[in-house]
This record gives sequence, structure tokens and C-alpha cells, in this order.
Amino acid sequence: MKISVGEITRNKMEELRLVCDRKIPIQQQRIDAATRSFKKSLDSTKTQAQETLQLQSKLGKLKVELRELEDKLVKALAAKTRKEAKQIAVADSISATKDKVEELRGVVENQRARKDEYAAIISQQADELKACEEKHNQTAEQREEIEEAIAWYNKVLGLRIECGHGVKFIFTNIDANNQDKEYFFTVRHENDVYTLIECDPQLNDAKELLRELNTSNGLFKFVRTMREKFQAAVTHGTFPDIASCDQDTFMISVSAPVSSMSTDSRSEFLSQQQEHQSDEHNRNSKKLDRAKGSRAALLSPGSASSLRRSPRFKVKR
Repeated sequence: MKISVGEITRNKMEELRLVCDRKIPIQQQRIDAATRSFKKSLDSTKTQAQETLQLQSKLGKLKVELRELEDKLVKALAAKTRKEAKQIAVADSISATKDKVEELRGVVENQRARKDEYAAIISQQADELKACEEKHNQTAEQREEIEEAIAWYNKVLGLRIECGHGVKFIFTNIDANNQDKEYFFTVRHENDVYTLIECDPQLNDAKELLRELNTSNGLFKFVRTMREKFQAAVTHGTFPDIASCDQDTFMISVSAPVSSMSTDSRSEFLSQQQEHQSDEHNRNSKKLDRAKGSRAALLSPGSASSLRRSPRFKVKR
């Protein structure tokens, strides 16, 4: 029997249908499994998406916080930088201050040394000033005592000194009959030579006395001797004739090692004559008592003795 093509095709189709029927449940199972797997995957994806969204939200928040932290970090770094810069500036200032302190310490030590030096100079100047003041006071006291001595000589011994072309020694109280009569002589010292310029009244021994004065340089002795000569001449009336005396004979060129006669010579002479005023006082007191008793009261023994004892009237030889 012959099988037709249609049957063959039908058989094949039936076989294929059977095969397909067998495969359809399998494929259906597979599709269901795939569907379930897809659903699970979809659910998982949704969950992951939700988690991702949550994470993205958290990430955004973290980014915001991070930006805030970055801003804070920048600010902190800026503050730190400023603090470090300030610390560096403070360190530099401290170093400069230390250098300035060392410099000022050196200046202070220098000023202290200068202060000590100035203090020593001031102390020395103060001592010198004190010495000068003491010397000035002493000089003033000496001047006062010299003035007192001059007044004493003027009142008691009748001695007066005038300075001009030479030193003029004027005596009174020589003549008991005429206490006010003046006896004088003038001495000039020039080029280490004493010259007797005038002598009124003239004395016989004037040349010899002047020669001795130029030899010994004893001006006080010369003045005292001249006064004694005046007294002796008045007592004995032995004055020479004025016309017979030549003034040129009184010039004796003998070197005398003393300084030029000036106002200081007056003080020196008075200081020297204090040593011998006691003798002069005794001699003049006798004459004053004979001529004018009241004149003796002018001489105070206390003042005379105090002048005689005064160390300022001692002559340094």
C-alpha cells in the first residue's frame, strides 16, 4: 500500500505537534521560572533602585556635609595660617625685642658708666668748688683782717699806704709834739731793682738802707727801719739839708728776686709787719701816753694779740 505525501506530512506534523506538546510545558515551566526570576530580579532591582535612591539622598546629604566640612576645613586652615603667621610675627617681634633689649642694656650700661664718670667729675668739681669756697671765705677773712690791720695801723701806728707811680708809705704819730705831721717815702720796684723816689724829710742813711733792701729783699725791715729813722731824727733833730741830698743817689742797681710792687705788696707788707706789731705798739704807746693819753685807748690789747696770734698773718719764708 502506498502512503501518500499528505499522510507523511500529516504524520510529521503530528509528530511535531506531539513534540511541541511535550516541549510546551517544559518551555512553560522555563518561562514561568524565567518570569519568576525576572520578577525576583525586578523586585531586587526595585529594591536596589530604592536603596540607590536612598544612598543617593544620603550621598547628597554627605556631599553637602562634605562641602560644609570642606568650608570649615578651609576656614580652619585659614585660621591656622593666620595663627602661624601671627606666631611668626610674634616670634620676629620677640627676637627684635630681645635684640632691642640687649641694645638698651648696652646703652644702659654705657649710660651707667657715664653716670658714674659724671658723678665722679661732679664730686671732684664739688670738692674743688668747696675748696674754692673755703679759699674764698679764707681770702675774705684774710682781707677783713688785713683791712682791720690797716685800720689799726692807721689809728695806732699812723701808717698809711698809697699806690701810684710807686708805693708810698706815710707815717704819722712820729712827732710827739705834732701827731698829725706826715713823714713819708715812696719806693718803686722795677726790673728787680728797688728805687727810692722820694723821702720827706730826707734821711742820712737812706742810701745804705736802700742798698741793703736791694741786697736782702727785706721790704718790711726797710719800712720799719725807715720809721725808726724818722723817729730818731725827730728825737735828735738830725734831718739833713734837703738841698744837699740828690735824689739820683737813691738809685742802686742791685737785683732783688721779688715780684713787681702792686696792691698785693701792701697786703704782704701788712701781713709781715703783724709779727712785729707788738714792739711797735709798745714804742708808740709810750709816745702816745706822753703826748696824748687818750690815744692809747684806741689800741685794744685783745685785738692786737688776736692779730698777732692769727695764722693768716704769718709770713711764709
